[in-house]
Parts: sequence; C-alpha cells; structure tokens
Amino acid sequence: MPVYVGGDALLAAVTGYALHRGVVASFERPALPEPAELLRAARRVVVLEDVADPSNVGAIFRSVAGIGADAVLVTPRCSDPFYRRAIRVSMGTVLQVPWTRAPAWPDLAPLLRGAGFAIAALALADDAVALREYAAHPPERVALVLGAEGPGLSSEALAVADTRVVIPMRHGIDSLNVAAAAAVAMYALATP
Repeated sequence: MPVYVGGDALLAAVTGYALHRGVVASFERPALPEPAELLRAARRVVVLEDVADPSNVGAIFRSVAGIGADAVLVTPRCSDPFYRRAIRVSMGTVLQVPWTRAPAWPDLAPLLRGAGFAIAALALADDAVALREYAAHPPERVALVLGAEGPGLSSEALAVADTRVVIPMRHGIDSLNVAAAAAVAMYALATP
C-alpha cells in the first residue's frame, strides 16, 4: 500500500485538523453486522441509546472489552463509535468489540425479546431495583440499556424495559457518569 509523507502544514490542510500525532490514515469502513447476528450467541449486551459524547462511547467500549459484554448495540442517534475520539478513548477496543447500529425502540424491543433478552434499563426511577439486588439473580440473557448524560433514557426505552435498575448513591449524588455507570453495571452482571 502506498505511504505518503508530508509536513505539518500539509497534513493540517488535508485533514482539516491541526491536531494530529504525525500520522494520518484512511480506511474503508467495514460493513456492520445485523443486530440479530450479534445477539445469537450473546448473553450480555450493552445498548447505548443516544449517547452523544464520543468520549463516553469510547469509555463504554473499553469497559465492555475489559469487564465483559458480548456486544454493543447503538441506537440511530448515538455517537459513531468510529469517531476518532471514541476510538482513542476506547484504546482501540471499538475495533475489537462486536457492535452494530440498532433500529429504534419500536423494532429494537421485539428484536431483543425475540432473541431471549431481558431488557434492563439503568435509570433513576422510583420503581427501580438496586443493581446488587438485580445482579443477585440476573436473567440468563440481559440487554443493559444506558442513556445520554443529562436526559437519560427516553420514555420509549423506559416503557419497553422489563426492569429499571439503579446504582444506589451516597452523599446526595444522584448518579454516575454514563461510562462509569456502564462499568459498574457490567461488573455486577459479568458472567463467569
């Protein structure tokens, strides 16, 4: 494959960014698998609903790779896991973890249930079950659904959830950052 060398000014002009580390590459984006294909053999999946911050997406992928989930599904309005910041924060695990784009909830919920998944929505809700309680006897197959910073999960996601799960907090703190919450929940639900 050809390799081209250029100075900082040229690389900035070509990429549109003055912030690079001296190497610029262009790759063909791989075709994403169908969601049903990823769900077939999975026991734990993470569903990212509209998580817009690529740093959070990258950090969640890193936790998925390190702590353990079988796949990630991202909703149509979620930040692209191939965004350069997401790849960097993930330490490249976006390129290792099986993932794909999922349809919106009217189609996603039946897809998850049809594959035998219980839908667990991580949410600050009055009827939420504490994570330790949920993790003590988890379903065989769990789709852990996480939402964006600030707004959290949509009413559609909450409506289709089989269980709403919360990480109890102390000292007046209501919640963790979505990436931290994902790591804690994945650890609690990790399969041996």
